[in-house]
Amino acid sequence: MEVIHKIGRRKTAVARVYLSDGKGNITVNKKDMETYFTTGTLQYKVRQALMLTENDKNFDVSVNVFGGGITGQAEAIRLALSRAMCELNEENRGILKPEGLLTRDPRMVERKKFGQKKARKKFQFSKR
Repeated sequence: MEVIHKIGRRKTAVARVYLSDGKGNITVNKKDMETYFTTGTLQYKVRQALMLTENDKNFDVSVNVFGGGITGQAEAIRLALSRAMCELNEENRGILKPEGLLTRDPRMVERKKFGQKKARKKFQFSKR
């Protein structure tokens, strides 16, 4: 099997995932996944697509991720892995689609406007 390469995005985080045959090792930015993502919920988010399709012990995953925060990065990896699972086997789409793992979350940070303190917050108004 050749290496499958997919990209996932969330907010400003971009994850490039390389899927190859192996024993289930996941490396993120040349570190072990458990050291990069310390909390259990983030580790679950990364593994979710592999666990649902029952491929968590069949493939080695190498991830290059940058930008955003730690949660956005984990969700970007999840989207990229879900896309890779669909390319691997089209039947996986029926498992991942109802869970919402193939949907790119479009929510981004609203930009700050000039003449205002933040995106929506205004400077204090003084009548006199």
